[in-house]
Amino acid sequence: MNLVENLYDIIEKPILTEKCYSQFQSKRYAFRVVKNATKNQIKIAVETIFGVEVAKVNTLRVTGKIKRRGKYEGRTTSYKKAYVTLTDNSKAIEFFESLS
Repeated sequence: MNLVENLYDIIEKPILTEKCYSQFQSKRYAFRVVKNATKNQIKIAVETIFGVEVAKVNTLRVTGKIKRRGKYEGRTTSYKKAYVTLTDNSKAIEFFESLS
C-alpha cells in the first residue's frame, strides 16, 4: 500500500465547474487528488490545510476521455476526484468564497 508522505501532496487542485459552484452553499467542495490517497488521508489533508471540520468524503475515479488527432487516437489522463462535505458548524473555505 502506497502512503502519501506530505499532506500538501494529496490535493492536486480544486475542481471548478458549474456543478461545483452550485454546491458551495451546502459546504461541499470538489478536489482533484492523488490516485492512491485514501478517504481518511484526504479528510486529514483538507482539515489541516484549510482549517475546517470535514463531515464526509466521497471519492470516485474518472477515466480519461478518448481523443483523436487525425488518424491517431489516445486518451487523456485519468484521475481521482474527491467531494468533501464540511460540518454545519464549520466555517467555509475562504478560497472558494471569493469565487462565488
